[in-house]
Amino acid sequence: MRKIDNTETNRKIGSRSGLAEILCEHKGKGKQIALLSVNELKKKYKGAALGTLWAVIKPSFTLFILWFAFAVGLRSSGDVLFMGEKYRRFEFMLTGYVPWFFISEMIIGGSRSIRSNKQFVTKLSFPVSNIMTFTSLASLYIHLMLCVIMCIVLLCLGHSPSVYNLQFVYYCFMMYLFFLVLSWTTAPLSAFSKDFENLINSIITGLFWLSGVFWSTYDVENPIIKKIMYLNPVNYFVNGYRKCFLTHSFIFDSNYTTETVVFYAELIVLILIGSHYYKKFRKILPDVL
Repeated sequence: MRKIDNTETNRKIGSRSGLAEILCEHKGKGKQIALLSVNELKKKYKGAALGTLWAVIKPSFTLFILWFAFAVGLRSSGDVLFMGEKYRRFEFMLTGYVPWFFISEMIIGGSRSIRSNKQFVTKLSFPVSNIMTFTSLASLYIHLMLCVIMCIVLLCLGHSPSVYNLQFVYYCFMMYLFFLVLSWTTAPLSAFSKDFENLINSIITGLFWLSGVFWSTYDVENPIIKKIMYLNPVNYFVNGYRKCFLTHSFIFDSNYTTETVVFYAELIVLILIGSHYYKKFRKILPDVL
């Protein structure tokens, strides 16, 4: 009788969609995921005297170098035009670098998450999709600390708090969700092939320069290239942060409807692809690792 019940249970599980399976694996696991995300941070900086403080020190040092280079060393570099207004180059780059650092950590860390936590897959009965979630959550903690530093710097530069700053919650959440969903595809594929992980590391550099971290994608003159830029989700978040903290523009500004529609279309497609690949590779991951 028990065998029949198990067979029926397995049949029901197998009939679920990939997305339903992922959501089911997260049900009631909130506290466990939070604890594992903290352990992930501790594990990453284990052995260092300053511990997890390095998670903030490293990007903060880069921000200091950017400030010194553009505010002190390259004063003649001029201001940057963004959405019809001029901004100091450092503050423009600051609001682009902070989300980029989070994005790059999410992409690289997400792709490595299963391989670096393979003990959960091979030795324990553990919901694998939770691995990507707590790994991404660990990166989110660092990002929030950097955002606090960014807000303090912008305040010192003369940018007073505004109600538009609250839109940061939207962009931060959507950024976390988008690249978490991306890891549903990249993490299993990286677990199968080390070459795929190396490919992602190579793409990151190109993605950095093709995104509007240091320059404004809205000022591209060629109309075809300008439309292609909408396909890059990094631009959506980088420009979004600048709208929150520099220009004080509304999220769903009618002048920028196209990039919003494209982003949500990409998110839906990514959810479908990611959940499909996760379900496809989930059962054979223990044998591969």
